Amino acid sequence: MRVLITGGSGFVGQRLCRRLVDAGHRVQVVSRSPAQAAKVLPEGADVRVSALDFVDAPPGVLVNLAGEPIADKRWSDTQKERLIDSRINATRELVMLCEQLSQTAKAPRVLVSGSAMGFYGDQGGGEDAPMVTEQTAPHDEFAHRLCKRWEQAAAGVKDFGVRLAILRTGLVLDEGGGMLKKLLPPFKLGLGGRLGKGDQYMPWIHREDLVEMILWLIEKEHLSGPFNGSAPEPVTNREFTEAIGRHLKRPTPFPVPAMVLETAFGEMSRLLLTGARMVPQRFEEEGFSFRYPTLDKALDDIL
Repeated sequence: MRVLITGGSGFVGQRLCRRLVDAGHRVQVVSRSPAQAAKVLPEGADVRVSALDFVDAPPGVLVNLAGEPIADKRWSDTQKERLIDSRINATRELVMLCEQLSQTAKAPRVLVSGSAMGFYGDQGGGEDAPMVTEQTAPHDEFAHRLCKRWEQAAAGVKDFGVRLAILRTGLVLDEGGGMLKKLLPPFKLGLGGRLGKGDQYMPWIHREDLVEMILWLIEKEHLSGPFNGSAPEPVTNREFTEAIGRHLKRPTPFPVPAMVLETAFGEMSRLLLTGARMVPQRFEEEGFSFRYPTLDKALDDIL
């Protein structure tokens, strides 16, 4: 089948493209810089600037991973607009593609569209924090509003008979990218430590399991709506910090006070100081099998 992926040259997208090509599928990728994207994608990937450029080669499946990195810059008003627009515009293009293809009865059968754990906002920390499932009511803040608008934009494909599955992703772990690329250097020097009190939850997922989730949602025709893309055992920042130190055999003696993070990052510090005890209830109910269900297993593989 043809699978069209926005954000296909990113950390998750690259691995997804490789898995699809290895399975014999044809990969189509949307990138504003096709020449650069082609360098990191499997040979034969069809890379074009816009999703609408694929009207002549109708995809059967859409995967929407595009979006400006949320933690790369302070959240100025301009940056907030960039974060929103990068997600909404890419998603709207997919809706427009579905509309055009539906006129010739060639609309894709499914869209797996990205979202994030930020949809739920701050759900509290510590041992008394509630388990956050797909039914949990969100806390209204910028991260929630960003994800909500992203999900609402994707809902447009349903008007054209396209099944929609939303994947609310936790922190993606693997070597060579994602959160660990920034986190590991100070930890390897013995300079790591918890952030603030350390009781905020950090839902996480190994990249291999996340890619498997995307493939699962593509294949299971009866699945639609939101799914939490995280491992079944979320950990607090303190537990995460201790696990990294243990696997690297390094001390983690340098906590970063909340005030320092708030001064350095402004509103964006909420990403570091708050969280949600998010669990993949719907995946577990459907019998999804995690290759890396615990943080120790994931870090054993990565480190």
